Amino acid sequence: MKNNFGVTLVESLVIIGILGILTAITIPAFQVFRRGEDLNEAAEKIINILRLAQNKTLASEGASQWGVYFTTSTSPHQYVLFKGSDYDSRATSSDEVYKLSKGIEIYEINLSGGNEVVFDRVTGATSQFGSVSLRLKAEPQKTKTIYIENSGQVKLTSPLTPSDEGRIKDSRHVHFDYIRVIATTTEKLILTFDTTVSEEIIIADYLKDGQIYWEGEVDVNGDIQELKIHTHRLNDPAEGTQFCVHRDRRYNNKALIIDIDDTPTDLDPGTLISYTSQGDAVTGTSVFVSNLQWQ
Repeated sequence: MKNNFGVTLVESLVIIGILGILTAITIPAFQVFRRGEDLNEAAEKIINILRLAQNKTLASEGASQWGVYFTTSTSPHQYVLFKGSDYDSRATSSDEVYKLSKGIEIYEINLSGGNEVVFDRVTGATSQFGSVSLRLKAEPQKTKTIYIENSGQVKLTSPLTPSDEGRIKDSRHVHFDYIRVIATTTEKLILTFDTTVSEEIIIADYLKDGQIYWEGEVDVNGDIQELKIHTHRLNDPAEGTQFCVHRDRRYNNKALIIDIDDTPTDLDPGTLISYTSQGDAVTGTSVFVSNLQWQ
C-alpha cells in the first residue's frame, strides 16, 4: 500500500479548532497573570520611592527632608517624591511624579500624616507611619498593601502586633459610617468636652485631597486634649462617608461628644460618637451613623 502523507481538510480544521481553544484558554490566563505582575511591580516601585526619599533625607540631599505624597484626586492615581518637611510647603521644582497604570488604583491611604510620609533627617524614622493599599480595578479582590513603620521600615508584610498585656485598652482608633451627604462648604463638626467646653471645626477649612482632615489640641480647663478626626470616604455615592477618630487615652481624660451641624435639614442629626472620660466609645444617637468599629 502506498502511504499518504497529505493532510485532509477535516484534519486541518480539527487542528485549527484545537489551536483556537488553546488560545482562548491561554490568553485570559496570561492577562490575569500580567495584571497580577503589574500590581506587584506597582507596589515594589512605591516601596523603592519611599526608600529613596528616606535615603535622600539621611544624606541631607539639598539640606532638606524628603517625602512621598499620595493622591487619588488624579486619573490615574499618582504619588510624588518631594523635597521639604511637608507637601504643602515643598520645593515644587524638585517634584518627581509617578503615575499608576490605568488598571491599578489606590483604594486606601491610612497614614498618620494624612496623605504623605516624610522621614527624619537624623534617624530615618517617620511620625507619619501607616499603610497605603493598591488594588486592580478589574479584580478589586486582588490587593497589595505597603506598610510604613514608625522606625522608617517599608515593606509588604504587616508589622508584628505588639502584645496587649499591660496596654490601656480603649477606643483610641475607631471607624464609623455616616450615610447622609455632608455639605462640606457650610457644615462643621462640634466637639463638646465635659458638656461645657466646645470646639468648632469648620469642614471647609480642613479639606485635603477630597477628604476631611483635622488634628489639634483643645484646652479643657487646663487639661490639654489631643484628637485627630479624618475621613477615609467622603460623600461616596454608594457607601457614604467613613469617619476615623483617633483619641488616645494617654492624652485625653475628658468626656467627649462629637456632633455634626447640619441645620439645613429638618431631621435632628443627633451625635456622631461619644466618649466617656475613661475612653469608652459608643455610636451616637444620629440615625445616619452605623458600623462603629474599634481598630
